[in-house]
Amino acid sequence: MDLIKIVSNVQKTSEAISSVIGVDVTVVDNNYNRIAGTGRYRKCIGEKVNEKSAFGFALTQGENFIIENPRKHFACLKCENAYTCKEFAEVCCPIHVGNDTVGVIGLIAFDEEQRMAIINNEVNLMNFLNRMADLITSKLLEQENTEQIKLLARELEIVLDSVDRGIVAADRTGNIFHYNTKAAEIFKLHGNEIQTTNVKDLIGSLNFKHLIEKHKNLENQEFTYTGSKHHFRGIFDAKPISIGVKSFGIVCAFSNISDLLKTVNNITTGTIVTSFDSIIGSSNCLEQVKVEAKKASKSTSTVLILGESGTGKELFARAVHFHSNRAEGPFIPINCAAIPEQLLESEFFGYEDGAFTGARKGGKSGKFELANKGTIFLDEIGDMPIHLQTKLLRVVQEYAIEKIGGKEPIHIDVRIIAATNKDLEKKVLEGEFRQDLFYRLNVIPLNIPPLRDRKDDIVILVNYFLDKYNSKLQKHINKIDDVSLEIFMNYLWPGNIRELENTIEYAVNMCSSGVIKCVDLPNRLKISENTVKSYKNVEITPIKELEKREIEKALEYFGHSKQVITKAAEALMLSRATLYRKIKEYGIKQSHTEN
Repeated sequence: MDLIKIVSNVQKTSEAISSVIGVDVTVVDNNYNRIAGTGRYRKCIGEKVNEKSAFGFALTQGENFIIENPRKHFACLKCENAYTCKEFAEVCCPIHVGNDTVGVIGLIAFDEEQRMAIINNEVNLMNFLNRMADLITSKLLEQENTEQIKLLARELEIVLDSVDRGIVAADRTGNIFHYNTKAAEIFKLHGNEIQTTNVKDLIGSLNFKHLIEKHKNLENQEFTYTGSKHHFRGIFDAKPISIGVKSFGIVCAFSNISDLLKTVNNITTGTIVTSFDSIIGSSNCLEQVKVEAKKASKSTSTVLILGESGTGKELFARAVHFHSNRAEGPFIPINCAAIPEQLLESEFFGYEDGAFTGARKGGKSGKFELANKGTIFLDEIGDMPIHLQTKLLRVVQEYAIEKIGGKEPIHIDVRIIAATNKDLEKKVLEGEFRQDLFYRLNVIPLNIPPLRDRKDDIVILVNYFLDKYNSKLQKHINKIDDVSLEIFMNYLWPGNIRELENTIEYAVNMCSSGVIKCVDLPNRLKISENTVKSYKNVEITPIKELEKREIEKALEYFGHSKQVITKAAEALMLSRATLYRKIKEYGIKQSHTEN
């Protein structure tokens, strides 16, 4: 502790002692600095005293004493000014804080009268000085406590400002008397604006009597703030400020819902980055889809990804998202076929607190709300119940959702990518899928080719999965033999890339040498290979090859007509949209176009 912190109080105490005793007074701190003085010592304030002086002796010994015979007293023996000293007597009274000596009060007599005044009243004088020393000590402790309180208050302020929630303290009537910087940031209130605001103006009606008098806490309460310059949706917790059984106000902690969702998305989806380079393969049909997907990624329109199960529809959806200007936002996938119909609406749109029996306290945000500023991927959209399709259509049209039990629409900024392995046009004709929703989703269609149509990629994929499962299963398999590779090339792969990956994983597990052989493959591939060999003798043509031929025949036949597509579709008994899709799927070149 340093006496310099209360130098003004020390000087006043010195002057009080001097006026009572009638002698000059000076005070020296434990750094040998003269910090106070009266009479001839006033002009010496700020000077350093000699460590070998009587003051130095008093600081070292920590005891009070009276020098009646200056220059001969043992405290003066080492003093460098002993022979020139003009003092007649001196009193030293140490100032203690606990076991530490922080300074010395010194009384100096410069004539015989002052000397006798000290000597003749020794006991009372020492008691008086001890009390004055205690007074200085108490002032120093008070100052230290004040500084500690200020430091603690500043530390608490820093802690509150570092909290990622807006903290507001209000009295019993709701008038705000303290807040952190996050609160001002959330509500966009500056200077004294927030302190002249009632907490009711921030969160609407609130039963303060219930909160304060009944000592009740509130948690995860949703509110909508509407200020003159700013509005947002948020949640807050509220707790009464209580001492014993008496409450004096409340503390509220606020969060912006969009900030909370951003944090959740950063944690759950921030590291799953997919690029178009992650899509393995170099066949012409796959490269063409990649080109189309890259173009689609620069748009904000909805995308409908069509393809059989296992072709990598979600991989394309992720690549489109991370190649777009929404790459920093969330990518939220939801499988419409994997969630029970009764739960699908709450998963999509969320629900309010108490919306139905069993609803989680505080409500829940839906996938669309979580996907705000990003992309939502609706996989297996063809399996969505018809009643939910109506609500989804409204979301696509208005970009607003309404929670179950909610009263107001919530506006969202979400890009929709849907995917299906079903024939949606057929489902539309059968009344199982809304036609208007189909057209809303089918703005940018992407047709992912099945693996049997991109056999050039099979070898590339086999090597990729072989490396993957060698590493995962700690195996050292070098290759797949020619017989097994021929089986792979002849197999139709109804499960596409997913089935191929599972097959390689199975084979790596079964293989006991450095080369995968026919014996290591699943039975379904061995049976398929035998079937293909027996069918080769009767020359059975696959249905898709026949379909391709008939489409080419129809296009050639009606090629000189201005309505080639319309007439070809009628002859083939297909819709125009289906015919266009199959032309693209089979890579059929058109020499004639239709206006």
